[in-house]
Amino acid sequence: MPVGTGLAFAMKYKGEDAFACTMYGDGAANQGQLTEAMNMAALWKLPMIYICENNHYGMGTSKKRASHNDKFHTRGDLIPGICVDAQNVLMIKETMKWAGAYVKKNGPLFLEFDTYRYHGHSMSDPGITYRTKEEVQCVRDTRDPIEIVR
Repeated sequence: MPVGTGLAFAMKYKGEDAFACTMYGDGAANQGQLTEAMNMAALWKLPMIYICENNHYGMGTSKKRASHNDKFHTRGDLIPGICVDAQNVLMIKETMKWAGAYVKKNGPLFLEFDTYRYHGHSMSDPGITYRTKEEVQCVRDTRDPIEIVR
């Protein structure tokens, strides 16, 4: 997150018509470096998009158990933010076109990509101890990205 913010600073400093994005998961949303980076981005109106990939579980822990405020797009204080259905690739495409134009003109923005991972977080996380097979199947049946884009 700080590296992406530094990239946005460089783009603005050089007068480039560009913007930077940084992505992090809902588990990483509680790290202090995000707050420090977004504060600088807001002060300097940097062309920066902070994207929280919210798959509802950070390394085996539900977002509700790890985050007092789990509406990650609202955490920017005075930086605006929106939540987007990241299971819909066409919605992401249009959102990013709009967001890029927005941050180049107005400064930083928070996006929360509401998504879901069907499997565990890593080799050491099979993803079956903290959610049910029915939950995973429900998402497959109602929010599968392939079916949405079809």
